[in-house]
Amino acid sequence: MALPVALKAFAGEIDAVLDGLMDSPYGREARLFEAMRHAVLLGGKRLRPFLVVVSADMFMVSRDCSLRVGAAVEMVHAYSLVHDDLPCMDNDDFRRGKLATHKKFDEATAVLAGDTLLTKAFEIIGAHETHKLAEVRSDLVQALALAAGGHGMTGGQMFDLEAEGHPLEMPEITRLQAMKTGALLEFCCEAGAILGQASRLQRAALHGYAHDLGLAFQITDDLLDVEGHAATVGKKVGKDAAAGKATFVSILGIERARQQAEMLADQAIAHLQDFGAAADRLREVARFVVERES
Repeated sequence: MALPVALKAFAGEIDAVLDGLMDSPYGREARLFEAMRHAVLLGGKRLRPFLVVVSADMFMVSRDCSLRVGAAVEMVHAYSLVHDDLPCMDNDDFRRGKLATHKKFDEATAVLAGDTLLTKAFEIIGAHETHKLAEVRSDLVQALALAAGGHGMTGGQMFDLEAEGHPLEMPEITRLQAMKTGALLEFCCEAGAILGQASRLQRAALHGYAHDLGLAFQITDDLLDVEGHAATVGKKVGKDAAAGKATFVSILGIERARQQAEMLADQAIAHLQDFGAAADRLREVARFVVERES
């Protein structure tokens, strides 16, 4: 099955899992749950949970287990987007072509929805249904906390805010994006290895793959912000230049940035050599990340 077709089929599968794991709106807190459902079920490529499941498939992990971890990751990702869209952050009115959560509801509800999505993710990962071994669940919790926290995604967002209007060199931009975007992608690939109790070398190979994949993903995002159209990308474009943010594109230029993304995709694929044909889907993802239009 071609990757775009597989991604579309998987999106339906993970959406059903997400729908089943989300609390139904009721009581005085109903508005909170409605906002959470809006944030999570807006659609999207579902690339992060796809990486969890594909990586786990390499180690013969039960789909029931990997889908739960994938759903948890998507909740963390959705929480980060809800908060990123707030007026105090990136101030976006639309997400994936639909109203951002704070525009459909209100800012206070959006903050609470993001907070609750984050905690819900850890509730899911910590449950016995995710893996029978408490040690595996503990490793997943610790790895996700590191990816989402101050040395990962939220630290990267702070770095990004601090960088507005300030010139950055390439090493700083690389570190910023490795934290803000790459850390969660790295967790997605390592999660499959954790679930499958893979060797340290196998985990390291997937970590290397995801690190390069994350940077290629972000460079492509920067290119789309310059060259893309809002209707296709699903959100406002040209934001980085308007905010005075240094990006891979602003430093390298369009052509060199595109070449860099291609090189990183090739490096990501090279990390998978020892996995043989079992990693073919991950190789396809690396190519897809730099060729996408949204």
